[in-house]
Amino acid sequence: MERLKQAMDRARAERQLRTGAPSPSSAPQADSRPAQPTERNRGKGIRINYTRTETMSADLQALRDRRIILAEGLEPVADAYKVLRTQVLQRMRSKGLRTLAITSPSPGDGKTITAINLAISLARDVNQTVLLVDLDMKRPAIAKYFGRDKGPGISDCLTSNAELADIMFTPDIERLVVIPGHERIVQSSEALASPRFISLLAELKTRYDDRLIIFDMPPLFSGDDVIAFLPQIDAAILVVENGKITKSELEQAEQLLGDKAIGAVLNKADAASVSYGYY
Repeated sequence: MERLKQAMDRARAERQLRTGAPSPSSAPQADSRPAQPTERNRGKGIRINYTRTETMSADLQALRDRRIILAEGLEPVADAYKVLRTQVLQRMRSKGLRTLAITSPSPGDGKTITAINLAISLARDVNQTVLLVDLDMKRPAIAKYFGRDKGPGISDCLTSNAELADIMFTPDIERLVVIPGHERIVQSSEALASPRFISLLAELKTRYDDRLIIFDMPPLFSGDDVIAFLPQIDAAILVVENGKITKSELEQAEQLLGDKAIGAVLNKADAASVSYGYY
């Protein structure tokens, strides 16, 4: 992980020298418009009363097989994500950030499972609500991890008159709501830049002012979706498979993400951990 961090530091320093850009000292402030009220119980943190949001029971064995930390028997992995959660919350809260994109250089690096497990771990913080959104529109996968093979998703909001409240579900985890992808969208970058999606995104940001929104994005080098979406989010994390990425690829990824990048996750380093490094 130390070598990865050093490579990231070098890539950022070289980019700043080429562009003359100063190191970022602040980030765009989160939307502060009024949001729907959230219930707080003394000693129990934030509680949400779901009315239209579908609640589904999780298949714990299936979750365990997919290495989702909701299942028992994955305590070492869950502990690693607690460390990641703390580091992410400190960075996000210190700068007033609320929207976080998770991406990777290429398919198979583990970005989706990282996004899911990070979202679950964040939701276990009693003072934090989390919305997990599947924006890997060409290969939506989050719903399948939770065993939800059928049902509407964000593609239905973009192509029909479906409302956000009609597509959300909670996997029976307090303070976590999921927006699945459902149908594949071929022209995905155009969909992300469409007025309809921008309107949906504004609604997501203003629904609860204390909610952290995590977007599972496509791989960075598989198209222009991430680049098209960067202006709409506050921060990004790069998930890197151990031993897979080259120095030049890492530098290219850092240049594409720019100042939105707040760190990287070294995935598949061993059987029971993830590692996190700051940019």
